[in-house]
Amino acid sequence: MVYAIAAVTLLTILIGVLAVRARLSCVRSGEVPAGYFKLMQGEALPERMIKTGRCYNNMFEVPCLFYVVGTLYIVSGVENTAGLILAWAFVFFRSAQAWVHLTRNNVRYRMYLYGGGILCVLLLWINLLIERA
Repeated sequence: MVYAIAAVTLLTILIGVLAVRARLSCVRSGEVPAGYFKLMQGEALPERMIKTGRCYNNMFEVPCLFYVVGTLYIVSGVENTAGLILAWAFVFFRSAQAWVHLTRNNVRYRMYLYGGGILCVLLLWINLLIERA
């Protein structure tokens, strides 16, 4: 479980770095003035900056529920195959969703991958509650 949590954390950091690189690139190329970042308002933004920023923000939504349930597995001492499979399936779905978001940005595929991740987190919670009962 610890490694799955670490993998999602590293994925979040990687996407954050990509978002910062996109912002810097847009400022350097003159597509976005540096002053935009004072209030984050007033400019039409390049697609790559929007995609990386939104992908990074997504890493603080459903993955937070994953961090909590994963930490509860560890603290509670719950170790089972179903939990590990679901945790790594979540890592797969989050990574695949981020990849799709940052490349082709096919909304239908993103939706399926997002749903797979949510299902994994839900099943992790159910599995934990059953194991703790």
